Amino acid sequence: MRAPEDVIIRPFITEKSTQEVAAGKYTFIVDYDATKTEIRQAAEKLFQVKVLDVNTAKYRGKTKRLGVHIGNRPKWKKAVIKIDLNPEPERYLAKGGKETVSQKKYKTSIEEYGVTQ
Repeated sequence: MRAPEDVIIRPFITEKSTQEVAAGKYTFIVDYDATKTEIRQAAEKLFQVKVLDVNTAKYRGKTKRLGVHIGNRPKWKKAVIKIDLNPEPERYLAKGGKETVSQKKYKTSIEEYGVTQ
């Protein structure tokens, strides 16, 4: 298993992604080979938030030329992570049928993203 810092590389800040922060959607550039499950686990571990949904998109690198030299731009992957804005404590049944509440605290926003609401 990879470290969360290797999966989520950096935030992807555009005008559209800044507007989606109010709806709880954060956009990141992630490792090209990362799966949705790895992205979800990395976001929950790095930012202590409850992730509801992960959408990804792969982008191929464009072919560019400078004079006679031809090369490719790097390929990259974008992930849009939707977090729970109203996290409630998880309830489950323990041994003996007793209802137990988890003590895990989740945040309602990602302050490290660089955009304030």
